[in-house]
Amino acid sequence: MNPILKFLLNALAVFILAEILNGVHVDNYATSLLVAVVISILNVLVKPILIILTLPATILTLGLFLFIINAIIILLADKLIDGFMVNGIGTAILFSILLSILQSLLHSFLKTDKK
Repeated sequence: MNPILKFLLNALAVFILAEILNGVHVDNYATSLLVAVVISILNVLVKPILIILTLPATILTLGLFLFIINAIIILLADKLIDGFMVNGIGTAILFSILLSILQSLLHSFLKTDKK
């Protein structure tokens, strides 16, 4: 799949979830594009460091602590972007779970079989 199309679908997922969830606000679609970029950058740069630092907690919780790490990434994006707001850690956890599900659904609709 085209990486630009994938990126646009991620921004669409952010925009849809901001409209559905009460605790999440995005000003406009351009802001959701920025949110998709910032979350992608944070996932590449910050998330591996957080995973290494919290490895004992992740092992003790059998990987469930990764939900908290994803919520921290969402809250960091909230602090970095003016037009994006998440009300708390619980909303960030719910947003990250639903974002992953919605991204998977949107990407599966456009996936082409390679034979």
